[in-house]
Amino acid sequence: MNSVDIVVPCYNEEEVLETFYQVTEEVVASMAGYHFTYIFVDDGSRDSTLKKLYGLAQAHENVRYLSFSRNFGKEAAMYAGLSYSSGDLVIIMDADLQHPPSMIPQMMKGIEEGFDCAAARRTTRAGESRIRSAFSSLFYRLSNRMSDVKMPQAAVDFRIMTRQMVNSILELSEVERFSKGIFAWVGYETKWYPYENVERTLGTTKWSFRGLLKYAIDGITSFSISPLRMVSGMGFLISIVAFIYIIATLIQTLVFGIDVPGYVTTLCAVLFLGGIIELSIGILGEYIAHIYMEAKDRPIYILKTTNLPKKETGSGHKETFK
Repeated sequence: MNSVDIVVPCYNEEEVLETFYQVTEEVVASMAGYHFTYIFVDDGSRDSTLKKLYGLAQAHENVRYLSFSRNFGKEAAMYAGLSYSSGDLVIIMDADLQHPPSMIPQMMKGIEEGFDCAAARRTTRAGESRIRSAFSSLFYRLSNRMSDVKMPQAAVDFRIMTRQMVNSILELSEVERFSKGIFAWVGYETKWYPYENVERTLGTTKWSFRGLLKYAIDGITSFSISPLRMVSGMGFLISIVAFIYIIATLIQTLVFGIDVPGYVTTLCAVLFLGGIIELSIGILGEYIAHIYMEAKDRPIYILKTTNLPKKETGSGHKETFK
């Protein structure tokens, strides 16, 4: 019998946890040949999420939980769940039921066919604003053009992975994590399963537009140096244009004498160059920020309490148990 760990990041999900467990358990309980264990990761929730997890763990033998000392983000929660998993296979899915548990048997067939990973991607974005959908689509196009790491359009974190793939992911212990890129970067054969977007019926989304924009910028800068090359290209182009302009101005001065420069031309040139400089500094700042965060070598998360066996403290986390 294959052991399967279901890693579920949670942040203020008190309204959906019991429903998630019931719905998911109805699906996986009928799957012969597999034993499922849930690893819920409380990402420093401010509501009663941890109390709900206590209750689920007391009522069900296959429920485990991890709880952070504060909110470290979904990326850290996924990494923690993967690092504490021990199953032959590992599933990552959200607690809000927007990742349909009914897809698990179908996706498991992909693993049985010999694939290292079975992952889901959305075919529609029903329930989302047009602006948010447009920015999401733009992000995937830009990321795939700028980076050698290719991500399918509308890929989500919902996936089943073999132990070998999970171990490879855990070897990438950077603090500034972008899991969608990491999943693609480690390679391995992935079978994709399309599904229509499921609107959230319980609780509220924790992702703001600002948070998603930061997440997208981190994703691009984590797996591509194209923005830096773009800055170099702009600098070179502007230098050529400036050199040509200087030569033309010198010739005009020698032939026609000194001419009074135009106010509009000067203003446009200053504003244009100023904008390019600010953009360049901003792009450089993003990469320097990544270097700064990694150089401090802080833990990805700090674990406060869990009902799982204590692990040896490594570079990825610290533990302070009650």
